[in-house]
Amino acid sequence: MAIDSQTVAHIARLARIKVTDEEKAALAGELSTILQWIEQLDEVDTAGVEPVASVVDAVLPWRADVVSDGGQAEKVLANAPDGVPGFFAVPKVVE
Repeated sequence: MAIDSQTVAHIARLARIKVTDEEKAALAGELSTILQWIEQLDEVDTAGVEPVASVVDAVLPWRADVVSDGGQAEKVLANAPDGVPGFFAVPKVVE
């Protein structure tokens, strides 16, 4: 598939990229070369090849989806500059 300067201008307008006339000719050649390379992929026989999501054949460990408070409220509140039992105390910011 060959890309012409008019198509490059259209793509540049869609991408909101300013392209000069000299750059349009060069980009048309480069995009045509890229599309020719992609068209070569159509020639590859992929019959019997399973689709993959990753090149590494690994199974991720699953854990139970359990809601908890973390069990560390005291440790977290120990970092508070000012606190009341079970809560952070912050200065009033609304007048």
